[in-house]
Amino acid sequence: MRDTIAAIATGPVRSAVGIIRLSGPEAIAAAAAVFRATSGRSLTEYENRRLVLGALLDRAGNPVDQVLATVSRAPESYTGEDTAELQCHGSPAVLTLGLEALFAQGVRQARPGEFTRRAFLNGKLDLTQAEAVADLIDAETQAAARVAGGQLSGALSRRIGAVYDALVDVSAHFHAVLDYPDEDIDAFGAETLDRALEGAERDLSALLDTYRRGKLLVGGIPCAIVGQPNAGKSSLLNALLGYERAIVTDIPGTTRDTVEEKCTLGGRLLRLIDTAGIRETGDAVERIGVERSRRALAGAELALVLVDLTRPLDEVDKDLFREAVERAGQVILVGTKADLPQAHPLSLPWSAEKPVPVVSLSSRTGEGLPALEEAIAACFPSEGGEERGEMLTNARQAGAAGRALKQVRAARESLALGMTPDAVLVDVEGAMEALGELTGRTLREDVTARIFERFCVGK
Repeated sequence: MRDTIAAIATGPVRSAVGIIRLSGPEAIAAAAAVFRATSGRSLTEYENRRLVLGALLDRAGNPVDQVLATVSRAPESYTGEDTAELQCHGSPAVLTLGLEALFAQGVRQARPGEFTRRAFLNGKLDLTQAEAVADLIDAETQAAARVAGGQLSGALSRRIGAVYDALVDVSAHFHAVLDYPDEDIDAFGAETLDRALEGAERDLSALLDTYRRGKLLVGGIPCAIVGQPNAGKSSLLNALLGYERAIVTDIPGTTRDTVEEKCTLGGRLLRLIDTAGIRETGDAVERIGVERSRRALAGAELALVLVDLTRPLDEVDKDLFREAVERAGQVILVGTKADLPQAHPLSLPWSAEKPVPVVSLSSRTGEGLPALEEAIAACFPSEGGEERGEMLTNARQAGAAGRALKQVRAARESLALGMTPDAVLVDVEGAMEALGELTGRTLREDVTARIFERFCVGK
């Protein structure tokens, strides 16, 4: 029998409310042992999800807090097991006393993520939903929270499941024809089969197209701040963060390595990378920093190319701009030090295949920062649908969907070449196994169930 676990489910700081959560076969009995209801009834007598007022008791049976308790019996709970919650005042000392009292009842400390792990193992969540729990906790923007919330509600699982079910139909039909030759089952026509596989290919391709956007919404947009030495890169980083993160001096070449921080700008989570000034240098250490700056630029979804408005633009500025346009996903040309008297107006004197926003600003006064925020939001417009969560957000999900797509395409190729049904079936079931990594569904069980459900063989 699985043991009973408990943990403090709220943060380790003083707050108005703190929660102790339990799960396992003795969860309700253990909670009842450390809780004295005001009504005089045992907590074990109350129905599911009923809030009960009472006192939290320490190991010696002394009351330490007035709390609310609730229970949820298996399987109608988050973990699929008996669960209980004690809603206390948020004093770390009180919560610790309550946890120690539970340990005295034979309950053990839950390991990190163990409640969600039990929910997964008990079939209450599939793997994409379990991953969404962590993403929801870690969400740093409203868009990321909407995506994770949608995934937790099963939106991504349903989208994947629709493709998986279509492939189950294909596999079940094949197996029914091959394994039950005495039954009156029509063979799958090549044209009908190809239409089914074409639909699966189309849906999987559309799903994979969501990965880039989903990854950026959850993990943040890699944003390289590049420019010549003393162009104001570190000053802009500090202005965007709101505190002095990078060292700023009048000496060119102060920054010799990349500095990374996160901030939300224009409603988008940015992974800001302050880079070393890009120039030819004989200093070995600075040369390493310049090379790292170029690598950061190559991996950036957004490049802020900074030019100093107090000096004329030169060929180095132009070459850096062209390099950013070639390497980065999106580019914004940023003129710095706009508050200084000698600053000149900024325009885009260089040709670019795609439109490039131009912003002039002052990191010292904040002038132009709202315009930069608007330009960033325009580079990454909201396409809607985040709240539905129907998008891939991590490499594991994208990898599984990519393998499924490859297998479906292989099945269509085998069909077009006139190969035998069993050869086509190998690729179809390979796609199902890949999708099963996302849904947790089992190919053999699903196919067998579909054969009997759809074709009523053996009846």
